[in-house]
Amino acid sequence: MTDLRTQAATELIDDYRPGSSFFFASPRHTLLAEGIAAVVPGRAADLPSYVAGMLGALREAGDVRPIATGAIPFADTAAAQLVVPMSARWSAPPVNRVLPRPDAPAGYHVQPVPEPARYTEGVARALAMMDGGELAKVVLARSLHVTADEVIDLRDLVRRLAHRDARGYTFAADLPHGRTLVGASPELLVSRFGTRVVANPMAGSAARSTDRYEDVRRAATLRDSEKDLREHAVVVESVVEALRPYCKEIEVPARPAVVPTAAMWHLSTRIAAELADDATSALELAHALHPTPAICGVPVGAARDAIAAIEPFDRGFYTGMVGWVDASGDGEWVVTIRCAEVDDRSMRLYAGAGIVPGSSPEAELAETTAKFRTMLRAMGLDDE
Repeated sequence: MTDLRTQAATELIDDYRPGSSFFFASPRHTLLAEGIAAVVPGRAADLPSYVAGMLGALREAGDVRPIATGAIPFADTAAAQLVVPMSARWSAPPVNRVLPRPDAPAGYHVQPVPEPARYTEGVARALAMMDGGELAKVVLARSLHVTADEVIDLRDLVRRLAHRDARGYTFAADLPHGRTLVGASPELLVSRFGTRVVANPMAGSAARSTDRYEDVRRAATLRDSEKDLREHAVVVESVVEALRPYCKEIEVPARPAVVPTAAMWHLSTRIAAELADDATSALELAHALHPTPAICGVPVGAARDAIAAIEPFDRGFYTGMVGWVDASGDGEWVVTIRCAEVDDRSMRLYAGAGIVPGSSPEAELAETTAKFRTMLRAMGLDDE
């Protein structure tokens, strides 16, 4: 007998339509928002306050549960892409399902940007900056530009991502000029339900292995890695300090857990807290937390400068945040990683690695290669 909750989640996945829908699945539930009732100005002076005012006015006008959905880019000077949908449907979260391997798109071509050798040179450059005392950590990303002879099947891509790792956060958000931001992030930036706040930073990772014993060994090595534990501790401390002005009774585990996705092992710390003022929305908390050292670096200003100097592309919405917030302030925002921007017959994938003193350029290149697997496998493409 089919579980009705599972069936409802599958129906929302099947009803997703690029260009007119926003899809978001978390371990808590699945959301499909459709149509556009209003567009939030991308460069609103105080985005959280503006969105709260807009949603509050809609609720007073009779909308039972107005929400805003969409994506916010990495650069704090770039325009957000948020809308108030015409309707929103909710269901249980997806469940893991094994689907047949998809056929790769016809006539596809993969171009790395930068080339691997250039990426390792960039890591070496960042390490030299650390030796000079300019940086403590920086996250450096690279991209894969995939082109094909046929239109990329976004609906199938979303379906595969949602069913492959239901413990994560699958999303698909419309962007300007017909593009779509799609991905399966393992990292919750922040959620707020009532006065309960949860943030789940991740920093420190290792690629999974298809050999069970090797896979367990890699998880154990990551759990005991002094380098990765130091890197993770910096991120956790930053998140706690950002939450402190807004929250009370912040609960932080003594040690991170080692959690799996389909492609990676991650060091993960689930931070829970109570809001000091229930007028603080999930979007306001997300803005206070972004960018964490897990996707930018330490100190933030110097890390942003290093990213701009070393990475040969604009990150756009990669390492920004994607999610939703409602008129009561509840919402979920995740870090926009394990993602791609898709445009008709092309897609640009992104993956990054945290560079700290002691990092190996070759190891960081291998880490980004492993992180690309989330999207590549969902497309039926071989690893780079």
